[in-house]
Amino acid sequence: MKILVLNSGSSSIKFKVYREENNELNEIASGIVEKIGEEISYIKYKSIKGEIRYNEIVKNHEEGLKHIINVLTDKEKGVIENLKEIVGVGHRVVHGGDKIWEPTVIDEYVEKVIEEFSRMAPLHNPANLLGIRSAKKLFSNAVHVAVFDTAFHATLPPEAYLYAIPYKYYEKYKIRRYGFHGTSHMYVSRKAAEILGKPYEELRIITCHLGNGASVAAVYKGKSIETSMGLTPLEGLVMGTRSGDIDPSIMYFLAKWENMTIDEVYELLNKKSGVYGLSEMGNDMRIIEERALKGDERAMLTLKVYVHRIQKYIGAYMAIMGGVDVIVFTAGVGEKSPITREMVLGHMADFFGIKLDPERNENPKKYNGIISTDDSRVVVMVVPTNEELVIAQETLKKVLSSRK
Repeated sequence: MKILVLNSGSSSIKFKVYREENNELNEIASGIVEKIGEEISYIKYKSIKGEIRYNEIVKNHEEGLKHIINVLTDKEKGVIENLKEIVGVGHRVVHGGDKIWEPTVIDEYVEKVIEEFSRMAPLHNPANLLGIRSAKKLFSNAVHVAVFDTAFHATLPPEAYLYAIPYKYYEKYKIRRYGFHGTSHMYVSRKAAEILGKPYEELRIITCHLGNGASVAAVYKGKSIETSMGLTPLEGLVMGTRSGDIDPSIMYFLAKWENMTIDEVYELLNKKSGVYGLSEMGNDMRIIEERALKGDERAMLTLKVYVHRIQKYIGAYMAIMGGVDVIVFTAGVGEKSPITREMVLGHMADFFGIKLDPERNENPKKYNGIISTDDSRVVVMVVPTNEELVIAQETLKKVLSSRK
């Protein structure tokens, strides 16, 4: 059996194909269709049989999926001969609100929920829905499953998910903290426990998903009890283009002083802030780090602000859980930036007993992801995330259950 996983963005579709063998799912192909709807689009594909790359005009998501089908069925480098080989399609969906928390077979009701909560995730849910509707047309024989970013955080207690605004707005609009990157936080926290050979249900774990979007979660005895993102993915850490936490009054003053509409302020905070806005050098942390090390003051300031926010959340989550056993770094920056990891935890040895090993921090793979010293009071790890694998696993479960 083969499972296709789709992550549909506003102008891109990322995809992976898994084959079930001996009760395990193995990745056999992956790729991306980029810049959908623009003057020229890019199709990149890699499989166990080779690579395909080309440029084309791709007008919409349905056309993008047709290009995905073309490469997957390529006579030389494709991994399927017939679309019926794809028995399940797993879709990453950002927001299910308070109505859907679990991986769910997609029907009209699920589509309505995704559409309804587009108001809370306008940059993500509409694109997710476009991908779903296009895929259902083209893979009509497959079971389509939605896996929600918010699902892992369904265990947040009320004191963590409620905001201190009039309660009636929670009742009326379901304004609360939902949290995101849940699939990633779940995967890396479980993987960390597996690597360490310790019971997942006995550990206090802080997971730091640091990519262009970034969030931290407190995983207490196998359950998410706090996370930095909120009603939307805008809250929390400093991100690539998102501001993260700010004084809400800033929105009022920007609108008043700059004569901006609320929509313009919202776009500013989501797309023109964060690392991008602070540095004025773009949102690539590799460039920020490189320039900071060469003495660029703005780049160093940006890096310090970025790190400071992460430290605040780690400290807060230590307090909430009464300590921490494991700290995990994952995603693009978390996995690939020894400098960021060192800046975040490097000064915590004296009080918290957290000690990084410089050699391990530079070469995590060589040490099974463990970058702390043997005598560190807290184990610090780098665990590559694999959200697509989790989505594929959940989709396969639904496929098998539909056949019973």
